[in-house]
Amino acid sequence: MRILLVEDTVGLGEAVRDQITDDGHAVDWVQSLRFAEASFRTTTYDLILLDLMLPDGHGLDFLKTIRASRNSTPVIILTARDQVSDRIEGLNAGADDYLIKPFDLSELSARVAAVARRYRGNPNPLIQVGNLEVDLRDHRIQCNGQPVELTAREWALFEGFIQRPGMLLSRQQLEDRLYAFGAEIESNTIEVYVSRLRKKLGRDAIVTVRGMGYRLETHES
Repeated sequence: MRILLVEDTVGLGEAVRDQITDDGHAVDWVQSLRFAEASFRTTTYDLILLDLMLPDGHGLDFLKTIRASRNSTPVIILTARDQVSDRIEGLNAGADDYLIKPFDLSELSARVAAVARRYRGNPNPLIQVGNLEVDLRDHRIQCNGQPVELTAREWALFEGFIQRPGMLLSRQQLEDRLYAFGAEIESNTIEVYVSRLRKKLGRDAIVTVRGMGYRLETHES
């Protein structure tokens, strides 16, 4: 997923960014509301990790603005404010989850995955597409009953396909899943990773639509 992290504490921000990146997601990390608003205007995100106490304002104001614009991007609040009234306020403002600092990074990963599954309309982490059996929670794949090992980047790309089986995804959509804002991207990066996926999942698993993009084949091969 492409994730926006809004956190002004450098040490925590680095730890969260590294954890979420290791999980296979692309992370744009900003440290103020001003940059959060600018990033949100120009980029489509799959999820937002939002601190509340920021140097130029309150994270809830940003959240309320998002929801007032009828944008349903899932938001997980990350904050040291641990009163029940604070949690209620955050959830009532439109947050999807509320994680109190300090927290375990593996728990954050689990909550990110759970919220993402709910928004896809499939809370069950086990799904099947064609001859692929996929465990979204544990990042495991079986192809024709045989386990398939993917790297973090390969999984990030594959997850984009598995979220929209049979649908055409453009090169730009796939690049957004792999790289944070400002990252250097080689011109043939997507082709390289699609080729790797085909070698592991079958040459017909991903179909190229010339000049338009790629889609995941939904029929058993």
